[in-house]
Amino acid sequence: MNALRAEFLLEPDVHFLNHGSYGATPRPVFDVYQQWQRRLEAQPVRFFSHELTDALAEARHALGDFLHAGGDDLVFIPNATFGANLVARSLDLQPGDEVLTSDHEYGACSNAWRYALERQDARYVQQPIDLPVATPGDVAEQIWSGVTPRTRVIYLSHITSPTALTLPVEIICRRAREAGILTVIDGAHAPGQLDLDLAKVGADFYFGNCHKWLMSPKGAAFLHVRSECQHLVEPLIVGWGYGKEQNLDFGSDFLNATQFLGTNDFSRYLAVPAALDFFRTHDWPTQQVRCHALARGYLAAMADLTGLPPVYPLDSGFYAQMGAAMLPAGTDAASLKHTLIHDYNIEIPVAKWRGHHLLRVSVQGYNDEEDISALLAAMRAYLG
Repeated sequence: MNALRAEFLLEPDVHFLNHGSYGATPRPVFDVYQQWQRRLEAQPVRFFSHELTDALAEARHALGDFLHAGGDDLVFIPNATFGANLVARSLDLQPGDEVLTSDHEYGACSNAWRYALERQDARYVQQPIDLPVATPGDVAEQIWSGVTPRTRVIYLSHITSPTALTLPVEIICRRAREAGILTVIDGAHAPGQLDLDLAKVGADFYFGNCHKWLMSPKGAAFLHVRSECQHLVEPLIVGWGYGKEQNLDFGSDFLNATQFLGTNDFSRYLAVPAALDFFRTHDWPTQQVRCHALARGYLAAMADLTGLPPVYPLDSGFYAQMGAAMLPAGTDAASLKHTLIHDYNIEIPVAKWRGHHLLRVSVQGYNDEEDISALLAAMRAYLG
């Protein structure tokens, strides 16, 4: 068994190949998380009134350094879905305006956009991206072909949830800026899985999870907004940081209006620097390379098993530690999921996309060849 597995709280007898859904937190990071919780409980008034502002600033700047972004241009939020809601409900769109996206997006975030746009009589346009993909340029052109004179916003996942496809967001953001179109990027799976440089990506709004591939405690995410666009953000929760009755000062109107949602457990945010320390201490870039190689082997073997082509070129930048393999037509997703977890102790999601089913593997530092071999053996038996 991989020695790193002991650093995590996961059940030891499960082949956990579903890091992408909720993440998994290392023991040292979880310990720091609980230390912050105990510090809060020891003197809650002092914590919220005198300690929280500086502690949050330190955590934000540590995360900002990791993401190549200004710490005062990002705010902690509970999760990526919260980020989608916050941005979608902030933008002032007019009847007939369009938000262009792909048909690979995460359902909860798509729902957030639909909810907001229905109230403005604007449209949510899902542009098809066909599989298998060929080159980033081809994918960018497929997306851009959906742009019309009514396109006001382009919203895309950096790494898609059902298909684990890394989209060419840098190309799209640069082209959109030139055309005067706002860009919103869902980076739920990117921080910790990609070498993420927010300045290079160039999105107007970028939200991402820390509790997935960065391995922080659950409920830690961030929203980064370019300084020129921060005046567009309206809080989902109006509290002490907003308006003339402002009673908090985190350093800017953007932070004041969005960071403090009332009494809450901020420990998950304050433990993010510990997750970054774990990331560095264990040479995670080397782990990423090893995990990508395991994901590649899985995709190649599944293509042989099913006779279906890989959804992306195996030697490409279209996937990192997470990869999806198409399953044969007629696969019973519920039956397969039940068989894998109950008969083989394999935790892995069966994703649905365009009426197809895909088996999406996540390979994290605690996984090894034994996990992939167990999955492939189970699939050989299942597929006959």
